[in-house]
This record gives sequence, structure tokens and C-alpha cells, in this order.
Amino acid sequence: MSVDSQNDNDDASAYDAGGDYASAPVKHAISSPNSWPILGAMVKAFSILISLVIIAMVICVSAVLWVFWTYGKGLPDYRQLAKYEPPVLTRIHAGNGALLAEYANEKRLFVPIDAIPPQLIHAFISAEDKAFYSHFGLDVKALTRAVATNVVNYGRGKRLIGASTITQQVTKNFLLTNEVSIDRKIKEAILSLRMERAFSKDQILALYLNEIYLGMGSYGVAAAALNYFDKALNQLDLEEMAYLAALPKAPSNYHPIRKTKAAVNRRNWVLNQMQENGYISVEQAEQAKSKPLVIVPDTGADGADAPYFTESVRRQIMKNYGEDALYGGGLSIRTTLDPHLQAVADTALERGLEALDRRQGWRGPLGRLEAGEDVATTLARYQKQLRPNHYAALVTDVARREAQIYVNGKAATIPFKLAFWAYPPRDADGVRPQPLKDLRKALSAGDIVIVQPPSETPDLIRNGFKPEPYHYALGQRPAVEGAIIAMDPHTGRLLAMSGGYHYADSEFNRAIQAMRQPGSAFKPFVYLAALDNGYAPTTRILDAPLVVDQGKGKPKWKPANYTKRFYGPSIMRVGIEKSRNLMTARLAMKLGMPEIQDYARRFGINDNLPPLLSMSLGAGETNLIRLTSAYGMLVNGGKQVTPSLIDRIQDRHGKTIYRHDERQCDGCESAIWDNQAIPDLPDTREQLTSPASAFQMVSMLEGVIQRGTGRLLSGIDLVLAGKTGTTNDNTNGWFIGFAPDMVVGVFVGYDTPRPLGKRETGSTVAVPIFGNFMVKALADKPVIPFRRPNGISIIPVHAETGERVLATHEKAILEVFKPDQRPGGQLIDAPSGAKANGPDNGLATQDLF
Repeated sequence: MSVDSQNDNDDASAYDAGGDYASAPVKHAISSPNSWPILGAMVKAFSILISLVIIAMVICVSAVLWVFWTYGKGLPDYRQLAKYEPPVLTRIHAGNGALLAEYANEKRLFVPIDAIPPQLIHAFISAEDKAFYSHFGLDVKALTRAVATNVVNYGRGKRLIGASTITQQVTKNFLLTNEVSIDRKIKEAILSLRMERAFSKDQILALYLNEIYLGMGSYGVAAAALNYFDKALNQLDLEEMAYLAALPKAPSNYHPIRKTKAAVNRRNWVLNQMQENGYISVEQAEQAKSKPLVIVPDTGADGADAPYFTESVRRQIMKNYGEDALYGGGLSIRTTLDPHLQAVADTALERGLEALDRRQGWRGPLGRLEAGEDVATTLARYQKQLRPNHYAALVTDVARREAQIYVNGKAATIPFKLAFWAYPPRDADGVRPQPLKDLRKALSAGDIVIVQPPSETPDLIRNGFKPEPYHYALGQRPAVEGAIIAMDPHTGRLLAMSGGYHYADSEFNRAIQAMRQPGSAFKPFVYLAALDNGYAPTTRILDAPLVVDQGKGKPKWKPANYTKRFYGPSIMRVGIEKSRNLMTARLAMKLGMPEIQDYARRFGINDNLPPLLSMSLGAGETNLIRLTSAYGMLVNGGKQVTPSLIDRIQDRHGKTIYRHDERQCDGCESAIWDNQAIPDLPDTREQLTSPASAFQMVSMLEGVIQRGTGRLLSGIDLVLAGKTGTTNDNTNGWFIGFAPDMVVGVFVGYDTPRPLGKRETGSTVAVPIFGNFMVKALADKPVIPFRRPNGISIIPVHAETGERVLATHEKAILEVFKPDQRPGGQLIDAPSGAKANGPDNGLATQDLF
């Protein structure tokens, strides 16, 4: 036996004897050679494992880098994202702030995060992303939980759940599509990480709360608050905030009316989440859950209705700023519109056109109730076509002096005294049929007609007739059209504009788009040119036959007065008050057509008026807004103004990018009144005519109302002036008039020109509309005279001869003279066979007046 074997046996004996192995003699410092293979295998295995881990990590990192490289190409980086602004709706407001219109591809209101109630923020965080303020764009914990849950759900055939953070939802909704694919989810994750670098958490939350679709056409919480509860964000109750936070996942699944139970359950779940997260107490949660879900549709109480005006603003914004700015730029546009004056203008135009149309006769009912048709359904269909306070009615029975109707769900009556006008239209020669004596000649049972409350048809209330509560007036949709404009003459701000009878029937804006002859409404600018050239209101002009040779091969031009009479020498004032064509034509010949052209251009009426004598009588075309603006420059003392619809435009951040009044005001920035000097605003308006000439013209136009073609208005206790206009064959009727601080233009005519009716002129069709508007527009306003410039004299003269008389004379009027002028003056004449003062100088327009 070897020594080693002996030692081994000794060791074994010591252990077997029950001794402690640790106390046995140590014979070897290392394991025996037999353990080397095991240790080597373990090291090798560990090395392989480490290598595999490193390789896996390299593969994973490479895969991640490859994914970021492959899917990140073409995606915006964080620097681009920092400049991103979501599309926001543009709003147009009236001058008093009332909402006129909203324009957007997506109806989204943007509200800064600090203006959103904290409790509303807590509701959305609790419902959508509890870890929003702690994750880096992706919620790994929620993502892992969702993956595990989906593995189980997939095996059981249940719906899969998501784990998108608020950042991911913003990324998807702003920058990606709703495509369900791995590619989209990868891009969403990449962009979310980039977005977290580009924005703060509050900025991301602001984008989310202003962007998220919440049903009922609402993009963002501000729009949803209005659409669901008719409230601003700061007016929402807790249960209402919770309901809005319940909607992002699937608004249609929680519709407040169609799926009320599901909506309430989801709202209550949000409240529970808010309570669990410590945002509200148990008592607050329980109280809110006990409340019913009450929807209050947007009432639009702060709105105003001016479709022609609003469409004109929309076109201007589109032209100047482009489609993207209009439908997604979030512009805030403050216009010049006065909603009260707009409503008054709409009513005045409506009643004036209807009254004129009734004078032309009855064209028949809207339709007939066919056998088997439901009465309520049929009337509702016709009702959609009508203006407010106009109703579709079914005629149930007709007697000689009244008709029985069914309207607004009840029986009513059309008395003969509110339908006497319903005789057939005039014939081709303008002859009116015999007056209606039997209502059965106009109506029959089964007719569907328009009726109005008697208060809406004042022109039919005659001879002391007092309608009963169940009475309605027979009406019809006018075939004639028209327009009305109200403007501030000192600034050009458009206060009201209606371009037609009913915007739903025709969007054509006759105040801006209709180019027509103004007739005698142009004459004041011929007379103004004369006043600027030294003539006085008492200068005499011969009113006698006038024949103008227009050149070889052309007929003689023979203008005539409306009355077909001649009045001899008459003062200039009478020529404008009585709208004498012959006097105006002679005056134009004396001045020369280049002078008339210059004044038409200077006042913006027509930039290229043909050099024809007939143009002095109003044969040159213009539109209502240009002519009304020109009259405004008369009453403001001859200062140039430009018609404007917009006062100011602000971008989405509140920065003013346009202001109509570009004057600089030193001292206007002060928000506190401390008895400082009132800021002096410079008057930068160009002087187009002398203030004295402008005031003389205003005085002469005041005489039009007191003694001339506008005398229908003379009984109104207001300071007014203006001029009528009528064109060939009575096709267009005008009245442009003004008070000291408001100028109003009215136009009446058919879209396809034809006579308005026998003896229908500007005096009968436009003057009543102007008068009705002014009476209501200036009600309770102080009555002030026209402002008189310095350096003029006021002298009593004879209203017809212009000679000086005593102030007590029965024909005395106060005439305006410049410092170097006195009553009387030269006689303006032109030979009866005069030559035209320009080439091709003729149009047969003797019917302009």
C-alpha cells in the first residue's frame, strides 16, 4: 500500500469515528484532479451564456436601431413637432362679440391648459392615463399588463384591450391614421418618444384636450361642453366633467340619449377612478353619481344672423389668407356688424319687398295637398322653405269674405281684409285687373299658402281694421329682390347688410355683386362738381327741351323729365330736389364729361365711367355698396372712407394680424384713467371735396325729403337727407339717404331686369324701406342737425327762385352759401341742338330719373 492510500484510509477512519470533518488534517489545498472537467464545463457554459446574452442584446439593440431607422424615416423629429399646431376653427364675431359663424374642417376650439379646470384634467387623466405625468411617452407597466391580458383574451375569443398613453393618442390623432397595424403602432411609439422631447407634459395635455373627438361634432373639451351642456368649461359641474372624460374611447357607445344607461355607467366609472386616485372625496363621487345625465343643446344665445354679411367676410378671408387659415388657422375675426341694426335691416327689406310684390298681384298658392298625403308632413316640408314669421297653411274652406285654414296645428282664418290684394297680376300692358271682391276667385280648399301674423304685414292694416288673434294675412314669396346697407359715414364700417330677400333661396349678394344703373341717385355728384367749380345752390339752369347730336348715323339724344314737362329757368336746388333730367344734362354739358368722370372715380362710384352725357343721368353701372359709401363721403364733410367689414383679425395666439384702423394712437395703451390728456387721433382721411361744397350738397339732399321725390319721409321726426333713383322702364329703384352719423342705401329690382310695376319708382319701392329702417334704427337716439363747417353763411331765400326773402316768407328756406357767394347767380343754358362733347356720346336713356 502506498503512503497516499494509507493517508486516505486514516482520513476516512477519522471521519467514520465520528470526528468533525473540518477538524481532520488538511492534506490538499485544491480539489482532486477528478473535479477539473466539471469546473471547466461550467465555465464554458457560462461563457456561452454570456456570449448569447451579449449577442441577443446586440441583436435587440440592432433591431431597435433598425426599427427606429426604418420606421423613423419621414416622421417628424422633435424639433418639427415643437412647431406643430393642430387645425383650429375660425370664428367670425359681430361688433358686440356675438358669434356669426364658425369655419373648420374639424370643429375644434383651442383653450390654453391654464384655462381648463383642474378637475376636468383630473377626470381625463383618471379615465385615460393615470401615469401620464410619470411615464416617458410609453407606459411599460400598462403595456406589459395589456399584452398578458390580450394573450388570455385572444384564447378566449374576447375583445383585445389597448394601453395607449395620452401622448400616444395625441400622436395618433394628430400625425397618423387610424389604421390598425404593427407599422402604425411602431410609428406611434417612435413619435410619442419624440413628442415627449418636444413638449412639456402640460403642452401635450393641452393638445390632447383640445384635439380629442368627443362626439356630436365636437373636437376638444371646449366644443363638447357647448354641444352637450351649453356651458363654458369653467361652468361645468363635476358629473358633467366626468361624462366628457368618459367619451374618448367610443363616443357613440356612450351617446347620452340613445345609450343613456351605458353613458351613466361609464360616467360613474370615471368618478370612481377619480376618487381612487385621490382627486375627489367619496362624498363628492357619490353625490355626482346620483345626478341624472342632462343634455342641454347649444342655444346659440350669443349668436347673430347675417348670412350675406358673413359670406362676404368669408370670401375676404379666403382671398387674403387662404383656405388653410380659414378652415384650420384658428382666426378670431371681429367684424363691424351691429346685430340689432342687421335685424332691423332684414325686417325693413323683407316687408318692403313683400309690399311691392303684393301690389303686383297674386301668383297662386305654393302647392296643393294631394290625395293621401299627410297634412302635417306636407306642411312641414313647405315650412322649411320659408322665412321666420311665415307659415305654410292648408286652406280647408273658402267663402266670399274669408278662408278657413289649418296652420301651426290649429284652425285659423284669413279675413278678406288681409287678402284683398290677391287679384291676378297685371297684363302685358301693365293694366291691373278689377279689384278682388270674392276670395273664392283666389283660393280653393286644398291649397297650401303662405300666411303671416297681421303684425308682420302693416301695409294691409287699413281703415281702422283690427285683426283678431286667430287672423292671418295671406302672403307670397316675392319675385322681386333687393338689398340694404347701413354704414358709418365717418369710418366706412359696415353696420348691416342684407343682399336679398332670403339667403336660403339665393346666395347672390345684390348689395355687392349686382351691377346696375343708379339713375338719379348719381346726380348729386354732378351737382357737387358744379358746387366745387364755383356755382351756388341758387344758380339757375334752363329746364327746356334738349336735343344732342350724337354723330353721323346715330339718333338724336333727347333726354326728358319724368313728368314730360318743361319748367324754364330753375335753381340748382330745385333740379336735385325734383330730379330734373334736363337741368342735370345741361349742367353736365357745361362742366364737361371729363369732370363728371373724375367725380365718379374720386368717390368710388365707377372707376371707368364712359364719357357719355347719359352717364350724368345715372346710366353708368355701379353697385349699392359703392354708391352708399360715396354718399357717406358727402355727410362726413368730403372725407374719403373705404367700406370695411372687418375691424380686427387675431391669430390663434391672440396676436393682431390685421386692423382696419391703422392710425397710431400715443397714449391709448394706458388701461388706467388718471386724468391724463385725451389721446389725439390723427385724421388721415383724404379730403375729396371742400367741406363747404359737401355741406351745400347735404342741404340740397335734405330738401329732397322736405319738398322733393323723398317727401314721403317728411313726416318723420328725424334729420334725414337723400336721393331717389329710378332707371329705364322702372327696372331699378334706389334710395340712398343718411342721418348725421349713418348712411343707408336701398336697392330694389328683379335679378333678370324687368319693370317693377306701373308707376313704381325709387320713391315708392325704396323710400319706404329706408324710412322703416331709420325709424327703428334711430329710435331713442338724440336728434342732431347735420354738422356745419366753418366759413359759410345761412341766408333765407325763396325755395323756388333762389332770391333772398324774409325769413317769415311762406316759401322761405335757409340756403347755404360759401363766403364769396350770395343769392341769385348766372343762368346755365345750352343750345337745343348742341353737339355731344365726346365720341359716341349717346344712349337713349330718357327714362332715367
